[in-house]
Amino acid sequence: MKIDSSVSAVITGGASGLGAATARKLAGMGAKVALFDLNAEKGEALAKELGGVFCEVNVTDDASVDAGFAKSRAAIGQERILINCAGTGNAIKTASRDKKTGEITHFPLDKFNMIIQINLVGTFRCIAKSAAGMMTLDPVDGERGAIVNTASVAAEDGQIGQASYSASKGGVVGMTLPIARDLSRELIRVNTILPGIFDTPLLAGAPEPVRQALGAQVPHPARLGNPDEYASLAVEMCRNGYFNGEDVRLDGAIRMAPR
Repeated sequence: MKIDSSVSAVITGGASGLGAATARKLAGMGAKVALFDLNAEKGEALAKELGGVFCEVNVTDDASVDAGFAKSRAAIGQERILINCAGTGNAIKTASRDKKTGEITHFPLDKFNMIIQINLVGTFRCIAKSAAGMMTLDPVDGERGAIVNTASVAAEDGQIGQASYSASKGGVVGMTLPIARDLSRELIRVNTILPGIFDTPLLAGAPEPVRQALGAQVPHPARLGNPDEYASLAVEMCRNGYFNGEDVRLDGAIRMAPR
């Protein structure tokens, strides 16, 4: 896919972190961008900087996602690119015992389900609705669109307390190939990135010694990942017409320890 001013892109979680870096990369190549996010202040500011459009979207809500696509398509046209970066996590053991009182508790199921709804179902919701829109487009150079999802290395080596997060991201990995197959005859490609430890707003507030310790765990290069490096791979997955149905780790060769 040639990325230029004729191409529109929607980036979920686009107001910060990996999504913002990808939006900047695409806009720098001439693409028209729409940012889906809940953070209106950051989203509006970045959309203004990039000449794009911000849509306040909750990916767990059908009506919110529908409204986001309606607004973005009215402003920049039907998207040929969808980048799914919206997501969150928590850290709770499946069952645990309080060291002082001996009380036994288990992972609250509502908190488990919340992560699944945001990271997995929310991603699928945006894929399905975007793909339906892409199917209305005429093919250009043999394709209608490209979709990039964000999983995590936790999909393959989740740590203690990451049952919900790993399940949600493992689900994103697991659905990539079947969705790519579902959409293959419609000339829409689907790929997923599994980032390792990246320098995102989640880590921005951590003490510098903690950040350095995390980066030192990475075999090479021994540092946190740069969001621009994620953006570079996301863009390549869109540009390269033979890139389809793949799940790719982007992690400096790290394999996460249990804790």
